[in-house]
Amino acid sequence: MYLYHQGKHTRQAHVNLPEGTFEEEHGRQGFFGPVSHLYRLHPPTDWTDYQGPLRPQAFDFNQVVPSDMDDASGGRLKLFYNADVAVSVSRRSSAMPYYFRNGDGDELLFVHEGSGTIETDYGTLHYEKGDYIHIPRVTTYRIHPDAGDSFFLIIEAYPQLTVPSKEQKGLIGMHALFDLSAITLPVLPETYEERAGIPHEIRVQREGVLSSVVYPFNPLDAVGWKGDLYAWKINVRDIRPVMSHRVHLPPPAHTTFLMNNAVVCTFLPRPLEEDADALRIPFYHRNSDYDEVLFYHAGDFFSRDNIKPGMVTLHPTGVHHGPHPKALANMHNLKRTDEIAVMLDTFNTLHVTEAARAVEWLDYWKSWMRKDP
Repeated sequence: MYLYHQGKHTRQAHVNLPEGTFEEEHGRQGFFGPVSHLYRLHPPTDWTDYQGPLRPQAFDFNQVVPSDMDDASGGRLKLFYNADVAVSVSRRSSAMPYYFRNGDGDELLFVHEGSGTIETDYGTLHYEKGDYIHIPRVTTYRIHPDAGDSFFLIIEAYPQLTVPSKEQKGLIGMHALFDLSAITLPVLPETYEERAGIPHEIRVQREGVLSSVVYPFNPLDAVGWKGDLYAWKINVRDIRPVMSHRVHLPPPAHTTFLMNNAVVCTFLPRPLEEDADALRIPFYHRNSDYDEVLFYHAGDFFSRDNIKPGMVTLHPTGVHHGPHPKALANMHNLKRTDEIAVMLDTFNTLHVTEAARAVEWLDYWKSWMRKDP
């Protein structure tokens, strides 16, 4: 397609907006495809009413109660899902008395709170707040929290999850965001725990259904391994965000993991754009091809009002979103952001479970409405 334009517009996106206008990006394929910018007289989120199921949504995952929160033999609680991914929460405070193996896909565990160890086929990983833990499909593992609650956001990727390749990173180079040498591998133990007279149960998930396999010995008994498939982790402090001091970069610049019809991005503390005429906050947009989930982990979420750590927003395809009025008014007073958030973008519609609906903030859409002085 050829580039055309009419009326008032900028020569560079997100910079030097025509006076009195608000920029909206209308694009395809999650910021990778064709795109146009519209310069509007009013913010596209200045609505006065919202009816129907397609709306901006927010949920307080601090209030969800998975069965593993009070019962060691319990499990995670599924909150969003489609054919490609599932999003769940685990709030375990005691060691799993069983092992788990996911036959549906890879797992990405994000540690929102807590610390402990994860025993896997490949050895033991110590985890802490801010860790991403990649568990390959059909890997057997067991979680041992330290004292207190371990709060995991769990993303299941059907069938697998990868990191961006050298070719996909392109001009920014293969070491951008994080160098693969920065990951932490599990360590094989010198000895294995054997519980005399106590069977070792593995719960295997396939098509969402659990089966049970019992062994008279510890099934994590590998004394060595080799290859390029294994469990590993990386902490958000070891991820280096890509930045520009002159123009606001779109979410794909923060892509951390890839999966079938979905991506995971990580938003991290960084200086904001320095140029006086540059947009310093996320631009208005309506997701044309993706549902957008944001899990707020830590810091001050400067573009959102009344959002605290442990909350989640869901902006479905077709719905406008962007900075709240307070963020827009304070844009030029900000020098940096200290927020940490995990974003999951899915090409196919995400379904919301009743467990998630029970902790929904129904008036979230009203948070964009301007308050009378």
